[in-house]
Amino acid sequence: MTDPLLRIADALDRLAPPAQPAADPTSGDAFVFESGTLRAVAPPPAQPLACFVGIDAQRDALAANLRRHAAGAAAHDVLLWGARGMGKSSLVGSVHAVITAECATSSMGGLALVQVARDDLDRLPALFRILAPVARRFIVYADDVSFEADERQYKALRSVLDGGIEARPDHVRLIVTSNRRHLVAREHAETEAASAVNARDVLDDRLALADRFGLSLGFHNADQADYLAMVAGYAAAHGLAFTQADALAWAAGRGHRSGRVAWQFTVELAGRANRAITPA
Repeated sequence: MTDPLLRIADALDRLAPPAQPAADPTSGDAFVFESGTLRAVAPPPAQPLACFVGIDAQRDALAANLRRHAAGAAAHDVLLWGARGMGKSSLVGSVHAVITAECATSSMGGLALVQVARDDLDRLPALFRILAPVARRFIVYADDVSFEADERQYKALRSVLDGGIEARPDHVRLIVTSNRRHLVAREHAETEAASAVNARDVLDDRLALADRFGLSLGFHNADQADYLAMVAGYAAAHGLAFTQADALAWAAGRGHRSGRVAWQFTVELAGRANRAITPA
């Protein structure tokens, strides 16, 4: 090979470095599955469960379900749906962190978290083949999922939940978060149904994906009392002082009240006090 060709080959190697070896699913607490490869990552930031004020019932139901799963008992696939910024995603990370800590001091065998991007849902059978022979419990987690006209991903998730030929192993449970209660945009389902022979059947089929989750937990917009309670919980956890008027002015500037806005206000309080704060 001539020198110019060598230089071109070296440049291409730098642009596209060799793929990293797949992570070992028998060790580690958190993974990402992307492009067919399992990669170990640091566990997501976790707030104390006591900070999840206003969603107490959802918090407790998710924790109870995952504790059963970690202990080897029957447990549900879970759908967390509802208003944006109300803690669906961060709650998954915090519950997982608590149960991981509990498993370290008990006879439970541990609970690993594997995040899958929405665009990789059709690769779930490949992930299940990797996890099937591993003697530990797993949560496969897909965040912020919704479907428009992309039938491929929709059908992949439905096949898994329906118990298809390559259904998930018994020691794996799914957690999906979505801003949409039915995962599928209703307007898209209605458009598809309009051209069908039996429109009602098509609409019911498209909107029934959520029914395939054994545990469905709704998250709703925070009222003023819940928002202030969220701020108070975060502030107490991080040793920060605040006034209700300041907290309400912050929410008014963002046009809504939610757990995310409460956390952003907490970050603002810490910044004003010249203090660092762990991200949520």
